[in-house]
Amino acid sequence: MTKDHFMRTVAAGVAVLALSSPAYAQFGGISGALKKAQQQFEEVVVSEAEERQIGEDVSAKIRERFGVVQDQAIHKYVSLVGTALAQQSDRPQLAWTFIVLDTDGVNAFASPGGFVHITRGALGLIANEAELAGVLGHEIGHVARKHAVNAIQKNKVVATGVNQAAGGRSALTERMANQAYAMVLENNFDRSDELDADRVGVQLAQKLGYAPALAQFLTRLAGRNKDRAERNGLFASHPETNERIARIQQLGAAAKTTALVEPRYKSTVKYEATAITSIAVVTEGSAGLAGSSKAPAQEEAKKEEPKKRGFGLSVLKPTASQEKQSTQVSASGGARGLGADRAAKGGSNPAPVNASVTPAEVAAFRKGIV
Repeated sequence: MTKDHFMRTVAAGVAVLALSSPAYAQFGGISGALKKAQQQFEEVVVSEAEERQIGEDVSAKIRERFGVVQDQAIHKYVSLVGTALAQQSDRPQLAWTFIVLDTDGVNAFASPGGFVHITRGALGLIANEAELAGVLGHEIGHVARKHAVNAIQKNKVVATGVNQAAGGRSALTERMANQAYAMVLENNFDRSDELDADRVGVQLAQKLGYAPALAQFLTRLAGRNKDRAERNGLFASHPETNERIARIQQLGAAAKTTALVEPRYKSTVKYEATAITSIAVVTEGSAGLAGSSKAPAQEEAKKEEPKKRGFGLSVLKPTASQEKQSTQVSASGGARGLGADRAAKGGSNPAPVNASVTPAEVAAFRKGIV
């Protein structure tokens, strides 16, 4: 139902009631009902604390899905690059957290509130620190520009459910977190958000002196996927990769920054990219769900809202058992047309790795960007 349709429906209902109401009450009643209806589309405001809560929930699910590399040194290195970039963003005050996921799939995920995830598969495909800065900068851009949060806030199903959500505000936040998780996991950002994140990523890298190298990484990624028809892994959403590469090249055309910092990258990151045809994937039928290509929550969402697309509030938080099944089956490449990077198996340990960095460490690290 569109906003205009909803408002007309409310107005019509109030008008019927008004026919049997005293004249002195009619105008005030109509005005009040319309005002209340309008507020239903305006009251979804996610605070920074709620954004962080949503991000923590999303990150926990992503870590459970892919596992976490239990190597403090690699987390420290990625955190230094990421923190240096994030400090140049529009939201340097966030508690930025950088996580290396334990999977061969080439992917990266940005969760609201300052959580940025990158896979060891992506680190293996990246050639130098400038490329890493480009990828992390892109994900930082999604968070800094609140792309996931804004998409949820603008969703009319979320808006109309504000005053009706069972369990109050905390339940609504929980439901929004599930919507954010689906968006992040599927790389389901719209065209303008992807291009905006590209722009931010290029600018952040250049502020630190890095060469504009994101296009080089995307070109290598496109070559890796050239014979595959399905949407796959990192930057799988629209616009198409070739268009993105051209736009990023334009953004970096006038850049005078040239630092690649390849030696430091190679001395720290020892991963090698796994051929896309050799990546172990999660298969259909895992966790006792043989024959199903959709997670339980996805099937339920289809039943409740068969005509809606994008975000909705029908995907409720699953139980621990359902979550495990959902993450396994939703990653299946069988009937859903997903590539190996998106369906890649992950490690078994979701525990976060403490790799905090100090301002002094970041300042010293920045001196090495030459």
